[in-house]
Order: sequence, then C-alpha cells, then structure tokens
Amino acid sequence: MSEPVQQKIGNVALVVENYDDAIDFYTQKLQFVLVEDTDLGGGKRWVQISPPNSNGTNLLLAQASTEEQSQAIGNQTGGRVFLFLQTNDFWRDYELMKSNGVVFLEEPRVEEYGTVVVFQDLYGTKWDLLQLNSMAS
Repeated sequence: MSEPVQQKIGNVALVVENYDDAIDFYTQKLQFVLVEDTDLGGGKRWVQISPPNSNGTNLLLAQASTEEQSQAIGNQTGGRVFLFLQTNDFWRDYELMKSNGVVFLEEPRVEEYGTVVVFQDLYGTKWDLLQLNSMAS
C-alpha cells in the first residue's frame, strides 16, 4: 500500500532590495526569528525568517538580482495584500508594531471573521495583521 500524499508549502519567496535591511526590519520591528542565513556565494544567500513560535511556512528573503525583480519589490501582488500575519492577540501585536515604527495604512477594524489592519513592510509590501475569531485567546 502506498503512502498517502503529504505536502506543505515550506517557504514563500519575498523579493527584497537588501538581505540585511530586510532581516533587520522583520526581526526588530515584527519580532520575527531568523531561521537560517547561509551564504551561497556570488552575493546570494539562503535567508529564512519566521514569526515567533510559528510551526509552518517560512519567508525566504530573495534579494533582487535583475531589473525585473527589482521592479517587483513592494508590489509582488499588484497592490493587493500579499501576506497575512495571524496572531492570537491582535492588540498586543498591533501596539508593539506601532511602537516599533511599523507603518499602518488604516485604522484597525472588526470584521465578521476577526480583527484586522493593513500594514506595510520597509519596501511597501502590504500585509494584514489578523486575529481570526477562531484564534481569540
């Protein structure tokens, strides 16, 4: 009998202008963890970051190396929210991010599914900070 299919998305690539600037933003302002930073030679690195206590997908920071890639920085989804940072305590994380200088594009709002606010990273990539009703503490 064959094994059941078991898959997961291990990494989501995020094109950035500079590895170190991106690492600083995510680890200092969002409190992410630097999972791995391996020099691959030729100016390339394998850089993975993750929210604290995450047990899922990591972000793979990919420094742009062509003009086409550079043009995608901050707008990888054509102006839509790209990533959704789910939390078990919206107001704790919102206040911490705000005090760390994270730019919010709106005021927090309560929706049918939970509490949410849009913020942007150092390059303008849009994120949702989101506490789903099912994640309430």
